Amino acid sequence: MNPVSEKLSKCYESMKDKVPFKPQIALVLGSGLGDYADEIQVESVLEYKDIEGFPVSTVQGHKGRFLFGHVENVPVVIMQGRVHYYEGYAMTDVVLPIRLMKLMGAEALFLTNAAGGVNYDFRAGDFMLIRDQIASFVPSPLLGPNLEELGPRFCDMSEVYDEDLRVIIRKAAEDLGIPLKEGVYVQLTGPSYETPAEVNMCRVLGGDAVGMSTACEGIAANHMGMKICGISCISNMACGMTENPLSHKEVQETADRVAPLFKKLITTSVLRIAKHLEA
Repeated sequence: MNPVSEKLSKCYESMKDKVPFKPQIALVLGSGLGDYADEIQVESVLEYKDIEGFPVSTVQGHKGRFLFGHVENVPVVIMQGRVHYYEGYAMTDVVLPIRLMKLMGAEALFLTNAAGGVNYDFRAGDFMLIRDQIASFVPSPLLGPNLEELGPRFCDMSEVYDEDLRVIIRKAAEDLGIPLKEGVYVQLTGPSYETPAEVNMCRVLGGDAVGMSTACEGIAANHMGMKICGISCISNMACGMTENPLSHKEVQETADRVAPLFKKLITTSVLRIAKHLEA
């Protein structure tokens, strides 16, 4: 058996008996959203370390566990802390959690992150609905033998972020009175922040926000046929756009400041997306 497929199967077998739960929507919580679990009715918690062979998040502020529960009546699985490529894991390990959530039954994937703004129209604290992505600077999670049981060898990428879900989120933001930007997310490897020249490169390429996650997860989910949506919290303006040096503390502080609005937008969007999936 393909080692990637074998590892995925072992992880799935390890967790499915521990938590017999079928989610409708999968959520990945970025920086500042780790306590979103306080907003939902949690049924079960499964630590990453308790899943055989599962990669464990090492980033400060990322708790490293799956939460299973309900946003009102919608069954969800939540990644409270993601795994990043810069932590030294193989890209197939980075997207392993996404594949597991799909195997558990999740139809849609809601990605969130804290990102640096490279668009001069953005400000720290803005929310950006992800319209498209650029993942050319990190290895594809689909490299190597194709996992036929998950998806096709050559998957279409013309609409990674589902237009119907984007319409739903736009309307939710409008109804809540929450300003919502829209743009293209660029994933770089990290863990160092980008240089001013790299930020300018991202802007020239059509990027609006830059970060160290998300796009590879979008590729893996798209390969499996999941419906995907995503929102970036613009936690800071990227290097060279202001005179201030960048720090993880600034990222965390901004994400924490706008977290209440972000949570409200996520909850309203999840409820409406669930109705759309059932229609």
